[in-house]
Amino acid sequence: MSPTALVELRGISKTFGGVHAVENVSLDVMAGEVLGLLGHNGAGKSTLIKILSGVFTADSGEIRIAGKPVTVRSTRDAKALGIETIYQNLALSENLDAIGNLFLGREISGRLGFMNEEAMEEAAHATLKRMKLRLPSLTNLVASLSGGQRQAVAIARAVHFNARMLIMDEPTAALGLEETRKVGALIRELASQGIGIIFISHDIHDVFDLADRLAVMRNGRLIGVVPTKEVDKDQLLAMIIAGSVPTKGAA
Repeated sequence: MSPTALVELRGISKTFGGVHAVENVSLDVMAGEVLGLLGHNGAGKSTLIKILSGVFTADSGEIRIAGKPVTVRSTRDAKALGIETIYQNLALSENLDAIGNLFLGREISGRLGFMNEEAMEEAAHATLKRMKLRLPSLTNLVASLSGGQRQAVAIARAVHFNARMLIMDEPTAALGLEETRKVGALIRELASQGIGIIFISHDIHDVFDLADRLAVMRNGRLIGVVPTKEVDKDQLLAMIIAGSVPTKGAA
């Protein structure tokens, strides 16, 4: 018997003004798996993850978590189910430090209703330790951090609030080689802890280095899902550009 997927999308469809942004897409993500989601602009990637993260509601189809059908009609619903999304802009406040960003909107309060800064700092240290991550200082303004460090803060925020599924939109965009490597190591560490990760990228080199499987969308449809080790980059490009699925064992 095959293990139950952490997240299952079944027959997901969404139209905007008669245009099929996503058409009958079914996709699974396992616990501890990094799934690369690829496709040109307009392929339907963003719409699909916005349905999973509660920004959009699907016109039809079903979402299951650990085999059980769930309702995701808002980002609050998604977060309650352990689905966290990190968009390319990271949604960080540059005038706050790492701790302030980690708990932004979800601050820890004491008995009198005031923010418990000591508890938040301790919790932040614990989360970074779990991620095997170090920052120069938790009290430095985010504006002073490098791109990779900002990405780490955004990831830490999701992890702290018990993410089971992490959706990452272009997590290595605009990063240098060394920072890309560090973010990649962080993604692998989180996967080793059982977090399922959807990694959206236009850079097939990053995807090949990080993803266990590759899912390609084109014109709103899922072209195919293939294990990374069973395809080469030319075959992947053919899936993205022409919609051709490689024959098993052809790599």
